[in-house]
Amino acid sequence: MNYGQVLREPTRVKLPSNAPTVNGVRMDVFQELVGSVSSNPGRGLAEFGVATRWTGGTRSSSRVESWSLGGQARPRFFEIASDEPAELCGTESAPNPQELLMAAINACMMVGYVALCAAEGIELESIEIRTAGTLDLRGFLGLDESVKPGYEDVSTIVKIKGTGTEQQFLEIHRKVQATSPNYSNLTTAVACRPALVVE
Repeated sequence: MNYGQVLREPTRVKLPSNAPTVNGVRMDVFQELVGSVSSNPGRGLAEFGVATRWTGGTRSSSRVESWSLGGQARPRFFEIASDEPAELCGTESAPNPQELLMAAINACMMVGYVALCAAEGIELESIEIRTAGTLDLRGFLGLDESVKPGYEDVSTIVKIKGTGTEQQFLEIHRKVQATSPNYSNLTTAVACRPALVVE
């Protein structure tokens, strides 16, 4: 990954003025995706990769250059900065990894609520997701091996308002928990294969 490249502006998808949308989701694209993956599961294999480099102190910059769907690479051009609060030896220049983790969980679930509501014809007026958790820094600092470095639990509150009934929203809430990739990543074990290259 070449960090010397000039970061190009992400391509913004412009919807045709007559595109049928619900909650900003283009329904013909959504239905085509569902049909395509249903008929050929290989088309639903989505691969993502992010490279992160150190930029000094507790700061880092992550770069997203591409992703693939059904084996076909597609361009992406985004950078994500991270830093720590001053109390954790940082300079307060960007969200820290825990805040980015929670933002990623919230954003992933948000897509689920919006898309599932759109599929049911439910128009949303507002939706907000708040996630919080407490870390015991003794684990991160290596002061006590019995202390888990990660969360014991996190709490998530979803506030939703729209044309759906309470029962419809409860069912969508259940479906989001069953289908959200990042909710699954947080709540079930994921095999990690770390490798070290010393240069």
